[in-house]
Amino acid sequence: MTAPRLREQPGDRERPSEIVQAERLKITEVFLSLQGESRSVGWPTVFIRLTGCPLRCTYCDSAYAFHGGEWRSIPDLVDEARAHGVRHVCVTGGEPLAQKRCLLLLKALCDAGFDVSLETSGALDISEVDPRVSIVLDLKTPDSGEAKRNRLPNLPLLQAKDQVKFVLCSRADYDWAKAMVAEHALASRCEVLFSPSFEQLAPRELADWIVADRLPVRFQLQLHKQLWGDEPGR
Repeated sequence: MTAPRLREQPGDRERPSEIVQAERLKITEVFLSLQGESRSVGWPTVFIRLTGCPLRCTYCDSAYAFHGGEWRSIPDLVDEARAHGVRHVCVTGGEPLAQKRCLLLLKALCDAGFDVSLETSGALDISEVDPRVSIVLDLKTPDSGEAKRNRLPNLPLLQAKDQVKFVLCSRADYDWAKAMVAEHALASRCEVLFSPSFEQLAPRELADWIVADRLPVRFQLQLHKQLWGDEPGR
């Protein structure tokens, strides 16, 4: 049985209780769906969406996670993930690493035997993420409006189990991403994903550019958007 959820009580924010600070995170939603992107695309996956994000990308499809949410304990979240009966868990946001206790959640999920992935913008330090986690690092392009937030020292930390993702809005974004792949030798470090922003770039155009340039990248459409659009919890 899933443990009862912990709701924020009056005074929680003022009490520097080590237990409260160590075990609780602000959560927007937990749900079971198909993974819509990355290397594990298509697998039934439990998504744990943390609340809050310091970025404001022009194409954001999860702005509902910027505010609100509910305080949940880490053991409670692990129990709920286990109750769904699948192997894959994806910790996402918002920007999950904006909550420092996300690192504790990732470790707890790995310790529980899950195949864990982390979707992060790359604007925050990934050096302390549990090495068992597969990091999906979303480098922000110029058209996202947040390229200045990219933390380039993250790139040498990526390993073969990780992925770096570019969401592209235009030909200018594509040329920028192509240059980044070459400059930082990303294709020799980890898997590189190129995805079109659905409202701004036709998937066929992006596919043709990749083929013409013979780029060592993986073209990817967001499966969940094709199936369910922008419906939260899907």
